[in-house]
Amino acid sequence: MAKLTINDLKKIKEDVSKATSVRNMEETSVVTVHFGTCGIAAGARDVMNTLMNEITEADVHDVKVLSGGCLGMCSSEPNVTVQIKQDEPIIYQNIDGNKIRQIFKRHILKGEVQTEFALAKK
Repeated sequence: MAKLTINDLKKIKEDVSKATSVRNMEETSVVTVHFGTCGIAAGARDVMNTLMNEITEADVHDVKVLSGGCLGMCSSEPNVTVQIKQDEPIIYQNIDGNKIRQIFKRHILKGEVQTEFALAKK
């Protein structure tokens, strides 16, 4: 096993500090991907993975992502709820990778509700 250098330790410290600061930062948006059994079967995991990749690529640190339970609307799964700071939450339906990318880039980053995917306001 290779020994750690001072530079290796500094890099580890930097990575941990960055991860910790993200946890302590106040979020401007909360996104819930609903993970009921029907949501998982309909592709909620792929939606979550795509969303997390988009957040990482955009280097955004003020979006909190949660996994939630079933909304009781199995026919519209996967469902995603987006709440921007003071706005009413919007529930999106039948979400896939391309739709969550659009929701991220337009609603979460720019505040433009994507009405063509919206199911309801909460």
